[in-house]
Amino acid sequence: MNPIYCNSLTQYSRYKTRVVNIGDVPLGGDNPIRLQSMTTTDTMDTIATVEQSIRMIDAGCEYVRITAPSITEAQNLEKIKKELKARGYTTPIIADIHFTPNAAELAARIVEKVRVNPGNYADKKKFESIDYTDVAYEVELERIRKRFTPLVKICKEYGTAMRIGTNHGSLSDRILSRYGDTPQGMVESALEFLRICEDNNYYNIVLSMKASNTLVMVQAYRLLIQKMKLSGMNYPLHLGVTEAGEGEDGRIKSAVGIGALLEDGIGDTVRVSLTEEPEFEIPIAKSLVERYSNRASHKAIPEVQSSKFEVEELDNQLPNIPTLNFKFSNFELPYNPFEFKKRVTKEIVNIGGHNVPRIIADFSDKLTITPSTFFAVGYNYSVPLDKWNLTDLACDYIFVGDNKVDFQIPGTLGMIYNSAAWEGLKNKTRCYPLFRAKEFLEAKNKSAEINFVTIDIDFLISQFFNFPILKSDKTVVLIFETSNEHGMAEQRRMFIELIQNNCSAPVIIKRNYNNLPEEKFQLHSATDIGALFLDGLGDGIWIKQTNCSSPKNTNATAFGILQATRSRISKTEYISCPSCGRTLFDLQETTQKIRNRTDHLKGLKIGIMGCIVNGPGEMADADYGYVGTGIGKITLYKGREVVERNVNSEKAVDALVELIKKNGDWVEKE
Repeated sequence: MNPIYCNSLTQYSRYKTRVVNIGDVPLGGDNPIRLQSMTTTDTMDTIATVEQSIRMIDAGCEYVRITAPSITEAQNLEKIKKELKARGYTTPIIADIHFTPNAAELAARIVEKVRVNPGNYADKKKFESIDYTDVAYEVELERIRKRFTPLVKICKEYGTAMRIGTNHGSLSDRILSRYGDTPQGMVESALEFLRICEDNNYYNIVLSMKASNTLVMVQAYRLLIQKMKLSGMNYPLHLGVTEAGEGEDGRIKSAVGIGALLEDGIGDTVRVSLTEEPEFEIPIAKSLVERYSNRASHKAIPEVQSSKFEVEELDNQLPNIPTLNFKFSNFELPYNPFEFKKRVTKEIVNIGGHNVPRIIADFSDKLTITPSTFFAVGYNYSVPLDKWNLTDLACDYIFVGDNKVDFQIPGTLGMIYNSAAWEGLKNKTRCYPLFRAKEFLEAKNKSAEINFVTIDIDFLISQFFNFPILKSDKTVVLIFETSNEHGMAEQRRMFIELIQNNCSAPVIIKRNYNNLPEEKFQLHSATDIGALFLDGLGDGIWIKQTNCSSPKNTNATAFGILQATRSRISKTEYISCPSCGRTLFDLQETTQKIRNRTDHLKGLKIGIMGCIVNGPGEMADADYGYVGTGIGKITLYKGREVVERNVNSEKAVDALVELIKKNGDWVEKE
């Protein structure tokens, strides 16, 4: 089989790219997946930048990126490089450039690599919609060619590598006017610059497609690979979810986006963008990457049986702009990997159909179940009031196995028992059985509402469709289990089998984890499960863990995965950039202040950007924005519109709260 964006959907295989030389640490080809991060110090503070770089390098950072917003900072890169060398460090340095071609041209003579953002390297963003004729568009491209070509020639002369780094939130007005705020626009933005490089016979290039929205990010990378394949290109890829945020949320969000691509063998270097010190990003990136060092030896997964993948050129909704859409002949890939669409399923009680994905907590290992057991999964019982209170992170079902529950459960909660234990219940209200497939087929007593049926890939492919009742029964909710090291791909293969056979039964994705440190448990589960939800596959999550995490954190991880994939919004989302030398305020402290005031505003997206480079464009689809625009000065946004400029930073958080209230999005904390 030959999927258009990766080597295989069933066999782990690294997507082979060309080698790009970056100092003495080559990237791509058969080289390891490289780790990198970015300094947060003032670039003009040589010693502080050097010492932070050393902390990053000692943590495992293989490329150090440093911002150079003007020619002054670009000049100082030479001092930083010399000081690092004097201390025994030769790690390649990457200059991060946005609006200043002259800084890029100087930096390219000093450091091993420059990063340019095509959205603002030769364009100024005014958020204007312009109706370009083809001739006018070509005139703009020629203007960009003249502005960009000098840098290309310098990089070629000095042997300097370049990353063409597209960001979803900083697409130029020209790209937005023609392609919209889309993955296709991101790809075309990079390809315009890439073509200029190739016209000058310069190929030492790395590409990236970063976004805060994991759906957009994954689709853009896939589309970029598809475009490269059709053009005979194979440039290495830098992976990252930009503005992922901090703490648990930032880690889960990064794992969902980056992990979904790594699972398919995509990616040559990784940067995890957290609102934390950069040396803390490296262990997260390492944990994501190291899973794939021996992945190719996983248990075989059956190939998809189908005929070839056909590609046809169609017109999209924008006039006169050809794009590549996909016709899937005989269901080689029965969903579009470049456009999100949730798998259509039957609605069974509150699972499947139009319902948000459900979360199942697992307490089957508990010796006894009491009301306090449920506190960890969002249900708090008040003895004096004889009342249950639910939090925003209240799970939907609890699996208790063979345990007894001899108290009144909350009215919104469902209980799942092993089938034999369920059969012995006197009161089966909101209680449901869990069967193995053969148990279900042989069972005399079943629930009239929901029957959970666990299956693995072997049964699904060899026997499932021999029993029409499993496909047609209006009470069956399937539980997909896997023990395969390449479990995401195996469960995806199971979904493909259902879709090919027109089975619309809802599916709960179950994963089992044992003896992992808590952070690895979060990263692994977010990768394994989140990748499926990004393709619209799954009606619920069931995480079974042993010696990995607490029940409370396991439950929070499940909700975090759904939040990161935007499948189920249960809390405020913070689009917070990692600090860097451009940042105009203490980003970590400010993010925490804003979180303390607003973390109860379920479903709201708030962008917190350290400088104008990362805002408002980089906030992409945030509802509100808090952007540094000068020392001690903040500009507030509603969407992408400026509402208030130059607010004193001491008053800016209060002003943000007032803005939210003014627009009717505020609710008081309970």
